[in-house]
Parts: sequence; structure tokens; C-alpha cells
Amino acid sequence: MYRSVARGGGALTLGLMGLIGLFLTVRSWKALHAAGLGFFTRSAWQPSFGQFGVWSALLGTVIIAVIALVIAVPVAICTALFVTEYAPPRLRRPLTSFVDVLAAVPSLIYGLWGRFFLQPRAIYLSRFLGTHFGFIPFFHTKEAGSVASYPASTFIAGIVVALMIVPICTAVMREVFSQAPPGEKEGALALGGTKLGVIRSVVLPFGKGGIIGGSMLGLGRALGETIAVTLIISPVFDPHSLTHVLQTGGNSIASLIALRFSESNEFGISALMAAGLTLFVLTLIVNAIASAVVARSRSGAATEI
Repeated sequence: MYRSVARGGGALTLGLMGLIGLFLTVRSWKALHAAGLGFFTRSAWQPSFGQFGVWSALLGTVIIAVIALVIAVPVAICTALFVTEYAPPRLRRPLTSFVDVLAAVPSLIYGLWGRFFLQPRAIYLSRFLGTHFGFIPFFHTKEAGSVASYPASTFIAGIVVALMIVPICTAVMREVFSQAPPGEKEGALALGGTKLGVIRSVVLPFGKGGIIGGSMLGLGRALGETIAVTLIISPVFDPHSLTHVLQTGGNSIASLIALRFSESNEFGISALMAAGLTLFVLTLIVNAIASAVVARSRSGAATEI
């Protein structure tokens, strides 16, 4: 009975994924047939005139997700290590519950907080980066000293998404770090290792798979985030502008669908379905790569003392 229930649950999950992919393919076929391979290379979005493509939205989606990961992963690792290794025992359970609660906060709340509280303050950080690090192509802006150049940027959207995925990444990493073998940790201390040395030689190698898994889970959340990004960015369809992450203007597939769905005709909805299919396939590819990497770096397989 147990095997039957387990197999049925797995088959149901795979079946639902297949049905979702089939639904998106059928609904997007008209637009994909009309656009051809140019759908993945064009940046304009004017389905009514036959000029539409997902390249700019796809590029913006990846850039926002990468910015979010660069910020969130180090914070999540440090937070998970603090909860498991440094926090007093009486505070570990409340801290764990607090992190889990943060992971359950709706994305709309993060988006509103980012729009009205974080964005006006992050502008000054963006201006500092643009003024002093403008020689780096990603940080270059047309008017580095003007505050008006920085609101509604990809960088600010990335910060908001990073704050959203930190609790998810932290929860996975903390769970793995807490399972590090006590015997190996005590052995490292007995050989004269410091607390930091034990973390570097035992906890982090043991939790490598958890770090990768938590990061990829956060990446999946970042790629599909809709409301928070929609509230922050000002949509643009110029790939060159998207690579300058500090200046106003950004895009993502999820926000494109959210903004254009209500005003689109039948053919426009087919084009949006094609964009959704692209995001669906991208997420599957990322998860498949993550599974392969985690399988080759199982927790506990490379601990050293």
C-alpha cells in the first residue's frame, strides 16, 4: 500500500507537470508558429503588428535572479551558520521559527515594502555605485550624479527579490548544517581546531549539497517572481539598457505577463503563453542542473579534519 501511494504521488506530480507544459505549448503554438525562432531573439513586444520576442524579458529575468542570488546566498549561509553554530540554544528555536515565518510572507508585502520604503533609500546606494564604480560596464549610467537616473532599476528589483529568497535559502541550509556529524566536529576541536576551523573543515563541506540546493531553490523563486518585480521596475525592451542594472528600466517574463495579460487580444495572449512556456522550460532546466550538481556533491561526502 505504501509503495502504491508513493508511486501514485510521484506519477501524479509528473503528470501535472506534463499537463502544464502541454497546455502552455498548445496555447502558445499560434504565436510560436508566426514568430518562428525569432521569438527568442527579438526584443520588441508588439504582437498586434507581428513584432514580438522574449529576448529582452528573458535577459531581464536572468539578471534580476543573478543579482538576487549574489546578495542572498552569502546572507543565507551566514544566517544559517549563526543559527546552528553560534546562537545560544534557547534562541535557536525562536530564530528558526522566525526564519520560517519570513519565508511565508506574501510576495505582495515584499513588493509594497520595496516600492515605498526600500526604493527611495536604495537610490543613494545606486548613485554611489554609479559614481565610484561606473567604469564597470554593469554599473555604468548615463547621468551618474543624478538621483532621477536610478529609481525603478533592475538593481533595486534584485535587492527586493534577494530579501524574499533569503528565508527560503536559509531554511534549507540551516537544516543541512544542523545535521553535521557531532563526532567529526568534536574530533576537530580535540585536535586543536577553532570554531571557525570546525565550520570550514566539517560543517561547510558536509553542507555543500544543502548550499547548492538552497541556492537553486531560491533561484527558482527569483526567476518566477511577479508582483514584487512588477511594482518596482519600469518596463523597457532594450537589451542594452537592461545590462546597465543601476539605471531606471527593467523587465522580466513574469512581470511582462502580469502587465500585458488584461489588455491583450487572442493572439497577444498566445504570445504571452509562449513567454510563459519559455519561463517554464528555463525553470525545469535550472532544476535539472541543480539536481545533477547536488547528486555529485552529497552532504557529508567531502568532510575533512
